Amino acid sequence: QVQLVESGGGLVQAGGSLRLSCAASGRTFSSYAMGWFRQAPGKEREFVARISASGAYTDYADSAKGRFTISRDNAKTTVSLQMNSLQPEDTAVYYCNARYSAANYWGQGTQVTVSS
Repeated sequence: QVQLVESGGGLVQAGGSLRLSCAASGRTFSSYAMGWFRQAPGKEREFVARISASGAYTDYADSAKGRFTISRDNAKTTVSLQMNSLQPEDTAVYYCNARYSAANYWGQGTQVTVSS
């Protein structure tokens, strides 16, 4: 069982930056691939970025490439998402995700609002 708690969301102007963090409980954090997803009002939840269990591999949605960076610290059991050059279309609730085999866990989400 893994519990995930996101933080770092807020209100930022277009062109600004935010850093989201996800704190994970559990002794097997380093076994999980971690990811960030987001859901805007009236839209389906969508993939943003993911990182492998070791941290060696990352993958990004096209909308995030070049602007967002995902990282993890297995010793601190945290995963972060650095978001730069934010735009109003990035406004959404951002969710942390942990996945290992059939196990799939979600945090409660953190709101990111980008004003124009």
